[in-house]
Amino acid sequence: MGIGLGMSQIAHIEGRLQMRQGFLDDAVVAYESLGKLNANTSNAVIIFTGLSPSAHVASTESDPASGWWEDMVGPDKPIDTNRYFVICINSLGSCFGSTGPASCDPATGLPYRLTFPVLTLEDVANAGAKVLDHLGIERVHTVLGASMGGMTALAFALQHPQRAEGLVSISSAAKSLPFSIALRSLQREMIRRDPAWEAGNYPIPGQGPAMGMRLARKLGMITYRSAQEWETRFGRERTVDREPDVGPFGIDFEIESYLDAHAEKFVGSFDANCYLYLSRAMDLFDAADHGGSLKQAFARLGLRRAMVIGVETDFLFPVHQQEELALALEPHVEDVRFARLDSVQGHDSFLVDMERFRPTIASFF
Repeated sequence: MGIGLGMSQIAHIEGRLQMRQGFLDDAVVAYESLGKLNANTSNAVIIFTGLSPSAHVASTESDPASGWWEDMVGPDKPIDTNRYFVICINSLGSCFGSTGPASCDPATGLPYRLTFPVLTLEDVANAGAKVLDHLGIERVHTVLGASMGGMTALAFALQHPQRAEGLVSISSAAKSLPFSIALRSLQREMIRRDPAWEAGNYPIPGQGPAMGMRLARKLGMITYRSAQEWETRFGRERTVDREPDVGPFGIDFEIESYLDAHAEKFVGSFDANCYLYLSRAMDLFDAADHGGSLKQAFARLGLRRAMVIGVETDFLFPVHQQEELALALEPHVEDVRFARLDSVQGHDSFLVDMERFRPTIASFF
């Protein structure tokens, strides 16, 4: 088929997109594709992202900028675009092209803001299914995701049991633990307590509660990495570029400087309301809702193969959750593999520890 290499596209959803708690009219979903779809459309791989990435998963001829998973997706890489047609979805509710709280409501011509319907990961997964409809793809070789994307991939497999042959879930889970919910709840409160949030009505999407977003991002970065990594990487190293005249409580340590730099980079690049909606969607997800228990929910799966990958130092989605997910899949999926990796980089290991993740994911594909 002539669907091309490295295209950034928009799928327009015809009619009304029904959500679990509401609906959207004239919704769009942004996606990028790499590789070529074969004649029987059997080589499609769909990737759902974590909370903050765009659909730009890897560089292409049309967009040579490095993608968020540059070392994993592309020609002769573990997810080989010489063999597979890879579709990366920008989540419904995000601010990188798909309809979300920062988008204009066609009924009013104004940004949705908090009038956007309650968002669930089931809605994000269904929007991804609409992209497959748009491309004329009935069944994919694999649905894949890490962190929030792993939950979304599982939601896709549960809601569309005949549309995926394989599942890869990375540093994710069938539901969020109370500890993770508590952390994200605090992040959301940091944003909402910022006076510049203005009850969600800050004037320009992407601007507004800068301090709340900075604090939420700093807390997020603390949960994404591990204490072991920071002990080795930073220790008690003092910063060399401490700003003068900031009083007695300025940045003294390199770890503080690291968190500050990541927070600064994030502010202005992601819309606050979109962050709030996607963060809560992670907390709302529970695979057992699709049958009353995991056993009943997974009995409806149409998967033939699955891989679940967890990391020893991940305390946001602890590795025991990955093992539980793999064990729950085993009675219902013919080939289930569980990989327990000893990466030191915590939850973010799938983005940085290519020495362990590349061969693990390549073994599935």
